[in-house]
Amino acid sequence: MTQSVGVIGLGAMGMGMARSLLANGFSVTAFDLAPRAMARAKEAGITAHGAPAGVIEACDVIVLSLPLASHVESTIEAGLAAGAFNSPKIIIDTSTSEAAVSRRLAAKLSEIGHGFLDAPVSGGPQGAASGSLSVMLGGDAQWVAQAKPVLDALASKVIHVGPSGAGNIAKLVNNMLVACHMLTTAEGLRLAEASGLPARDALSVINSATGRSALSEVHFPNWVLTGSFDSGFSAGLMRKDVRLALELARDSGCPMPVSELVAKLWSEESSGIADDQDFMLLGRVAAGTEEKTDG
Repeated sequence: MTQSVGVIGLGAMGMGMARSLLANGFSVTAFDLAPRAMARAKEAGITAHGAPAGVIEACDVIVLSLPLASHVESTIEAGLAAGAFNSPKIIIDTSTSEAAVSRRLAAKLSEIGHGFLDAPVSGGPQGAASGSLSVMLGGDAQWVAQAKPVLDALASKVIHVGPSGAGNIAKLVNNMLVACHMLTTAEGLRLAEASGLPARDALSVINSATGRSALSEVHFPNWVLTGSFDSGFSAGLMRKDVRLALELARDSGCPMPVSELVAKLWSEESSGIADDQDFMLLGRVAAGTEEKTDG
């Protein structure tokens, strides 16, 4: 493979990944529905194409960064219908998708000589832009080996957790824990404030003790206690991930009473946070930080 790489979906994550690939010497072709995103891609030196099928046809490896599993499936089906899979391809799906969809697509593409890897990521827009994401990878070892140069350009940590769908499962478990940690950390800091200990001081103790998490170490100091609430990840996307995790639990026959409660607390009705607002708002500790979110 010549390792010409396509990126379909140029949101906060997709654009960062496209730039990282370009910085690592790959020829990058991209598509997004938003004209503004396409314009930014051209300014960065990325070749813009007018349709997803065109990106698939032009490239050896195609990175998907799309909101929903249905978008992933429709993109692949459109490419197949257009005859875009005219030479061996590897699809790297970085979306937070669904294991059943990934398994179905991997089997379908494998039958005609193409690879499909479910490769959801962690690290946010900053990690995407710096090529320092963590990838939770599911798929056949053959395609993992061939895709390694692209994966290494996107991530500082690639964990091949198993066959198709395994990456999706790992990501949903991870994000379900993130949703839980957000609420428990905020509740703990509210208790500290109410009892006379400033949240920032409490956080310094938590982060040197066993109560720490990525939320307490990174998210709360950077985006909650500063009052910026601009992590780049929406409450709606987190709600989607929580819903998918609970659907997976029900399909697997795994009771998750704490997570069921977390899902209720994350709802727009309960939290007062709209889908298009930053998910950091769920971590508000005091009225003083809430006031900074107006407008």
